[in-house]
Amino acid sequence: MNSRQIPRGFWRPLIAAAGTGIVLAACASTPPAPTVALTAAQLAITNAERADAGKYAAGQLAEARDRLSSANSAVAANHMIIAERLANEARVEADLASAATAQVKAQAVNAQMQRANQNLKEELHRNVGDQP
Repeated sequence: MNSRQIPRGFWRPLIAAAGTGIVLAACASTPPAPTVALTAAQLAITNAERADAGKYAAGQLAEARDRLSSANSAVAANHMIIAERLANEARVEADLASAATAQVKAQAVNAQMQRANQNLKEELHRNVGDQP
């Protein structure tokens, strides 16, 4: 064996290591679609729509829909990490729309109750004033 000759088993471990590296890189390159995040976002948007967020928090609801649409586009382009982030942002926007809608509705109920209380007070003062 001269100094330029490569030992007989030299290439086998290198080829195995390179093959393993390629397989691992291929598996790690595309994470699975974020179906849980997409489903949660769609459910949050549906709940916001049922709560009349389109009437009371239209901006947040539109933003949630846009982000969910972008998330679906990212899935189609195999950008799963971006898709998951966008789906989570869509869910948060939809939750915000639901919360804003609930706040507006609660304020309306509160104002109605205050008017009713004021009417009762006025009625009470009229009735007290009628007595001798």
